[in-house]
Amino acid sequence: MTPERFARLKAVLDRRQPDLTVLLDNVHKPHNLAAILRSADAAGVLQAHVAAPRGLALQRPKSAAGSLRWVELVRHASLEQAAARLHERGFQLVAAHPDAGARDFRELDYTRPTAFVLGAELEGLSAAALAAADHTVVVPMHGMVESLNVSVCAALLLYEALRQREAAGLYDTPRLDPGTRQRLLFQWAWPRIARHCREQGLPYPPLDEATGELRLDGELGQAVRRRARR
Repeated sequence: MTPERFARLKAVLDRRQPDLTVLLDNVHKPHNLAAILRSADAAGVLQAHVAAPRGLALQRPKSAAGSLRWVELVRHASLEQAAARLHERGFQLVAAHPDAGARDFRELDYTRPTAFVLGAELEGLSAAALAAADHTVVVPMHGMVESLNVSVCAALLLYEALRQREAAGLYDTPRLDPGTRQRLLFQWAWPRIARHCREQGLPYPPLDEATGELRLDGELGQAVRRRARR
């Protein structure tokens, strides 16, 4: 861990948006999931939510492994459960769906806590997803094709949210609570040791705030050193 790398990790965490997310309704193709998570990371999303009772998205696709290190994937048994939990936290659910009442996706306010609800390309959103949505939006299109790839749609929605949030200054100051920030900082900086600590029920060792180096003292330090040498 170099000081430069550690500084970048801190800077990225300090721009994370805990109230911006995606909710994926049976998006089961691994390459689509991977692409959505890459866009989510780029937009500063902290967590992505997946509801896929039939789908492969509940697995850990190899193509998304890199993005999954930076965006936590929260799995739900059903769309209804995921939507209820997000509503309880104050999120507006914005579904990408071309119904009669859908608005241009650029018209809504995404500085509010927002979850973009996206469905699989062929099947679209489920009835449960549409029932839970607070708003439906569309991306204006002037060609022959009727819809965009779900990952492209996700990128457009997320970057409109990014644009609005940058203008509102929401990336300018840290928005994570200190406990979450410290936990993620350790996991990002020292993923193998973090996994070992979780498996053994050990607390994470403290980090030097300037360099990211571990402060390894006492019994915990000895255990972590043993793990690091493997």
